[in-house]
Amino acid sequence: MQQSCSETVGHLTGNEMEMRFAFALLQFLEYEPNEEQNELIAGFARFCVSCRGNWLLLLNGYAGTGKTSLTGALVKTLSAFGMKSVLLAPTGRAAKVFSEYAGHPAFTIHRKIYRQQSYSPEDYGGFNIAENKHTDTIFIVDEASMIADGSTDGGAVFGTGRLLDDLIHYVYSGNGCRLILLGDSAQLPPVGLERSPALDVRVLSGYGLQVMPFTLHRVARQRDDSGILENATLLRTVIEAYSRHEVAALEPPVLHLSGYDDISSISSEYLIDQLGSSYARHGVRGTTLITRSNKRAAHFNLGIRNSIFYYEEELVAGDLLMVAKNNYLWSEKYEGLDFIANGEMARVVRVRGMEEAMHGLRFATLQLELPDHGVEIEAKAVLDALYSEAAALTREQGEMLYAGAMSQLAGDKRTRYRALKRDPYFNALQVKYGYAVTCHKAQGGQWEDVYIDMGGIPEDAFTTLQF
Repeated sequence: MQQSCSETVGHLTGNEMEMRFAFALLQFLEYEPNEEQNELIAGFARFCVSCRGNWLLLLNGYAGTGKTSLTGALVKTLSAFGMKSVLLAPTGRAAKVFSEYAGHPAFTIHRKIYRQQSYSPEDYGGFNIAENKHTDTIFIVDEASMIADGSTDGGAVFGTGRLLDDLIHYVYSGNGCRLILLGDSAQLPPVGLERSPALDVRVLSGYGLQVMPFTLHRVARQRDDSGILENATLLRTVIEAYSRHEVAALEPPVLHLSGYDDISSISSEYLIDQLGSSYARHGVRGTTLITRSNKRAAHFNLGIRNSIFYYEEELVAGDLLMVAKNNYLWSEKYEGLDFIANGEMARVVRVRGMEEAMHGLRFATLQLELPDHGVEIEAKAVLDALYSEAAALTREQGEMLYAGAMSQLAGDKRTRYRALKRDPYFNALQVKYGYAVTCHKAQGGQWEDVYIDMGGIPEDAFTTLQF
């Protein structure tokens, strides 16, 4: 496909249409843009109005630089000009946040670009890349730093197992469709990677795309107004110096805390009281605690349930859970819910029944609300994952579950394997308590009050992935 930016659009020149588009976008902003933002606005106009073929716009926006407001204004401008857009994000939580600030529906990447293969009660299909039936549509993907180019949870159940490959294939297979990727290179890359491939110009160019890159460095809001932005900028500066080899090693961060009303330091003895106040003000969905490991998250979750909510039962109505592994069985009855994704939050509506040990593990049937989808589902959940210090069930527990479930099925190995895909115990939801989460699980989320655990970090752990 020819890669070009055309010079005429209808009876107007490309420059004239671009100017109209840029002027309209400015009207949707609530502030006067700085020089860096003006360059991006001009880039948005050129990309949306004049670029055709295999063009991709990549925006790396640092915290507080105006990426959110500029993207919201872009979406409104596209709509005002009668241009079609589709908003996507890697997770349900990130899609919900994106939808709220853009004022436009947003979907998960998986829900948009994959379709489940046909299956019968005796078989189970994975997910193939869907046909892109959109025409002349701009796909805008937020939180692109989370997109991997290799197999993650679920392996090749989804398309090729390489999300970035499949996303680009899907978008550019549509007639006149193009892609805008939004992200922040200082956020965590996908698990196991040192860099985010979807924010790497060289990686994107390797797909045969003509990349139009922009980076917003300047904090748009006054730094004195926000301690969060002050410290985010401080940390980013140190990380970038390390990346440019200007410093030999990363030192433990020294945060600036005095003089701000949006950030403070509290000692462990006051944590329970502070968390209790946050839950009273904002509820469990408006408050979170972020830590560096699954082990510490498990300890915090138990402490919060015991010391703040005084829950004695293992699960109660109102408990906040986090899905720890993709699940494809329990969503089948619900329209628009293709699967239940790793990292999604769920609220217990009712505990319908606890079960005795099965295959060496314990299970419960739960009625759950999925806030990111606005639906309630009924599903079987494995309780042992609640306490696991691994990301989900341990390898030994998973192998025990597999062996136990297979032993209960009749027929040859192929028949039993097909039946296994429908077994409610083998496919039980793996969930953890959701009051404290790891850094990776928190990415793309938004809360009123956030507590960051700075304990338990060894001095040799300060790398760009742990900083």
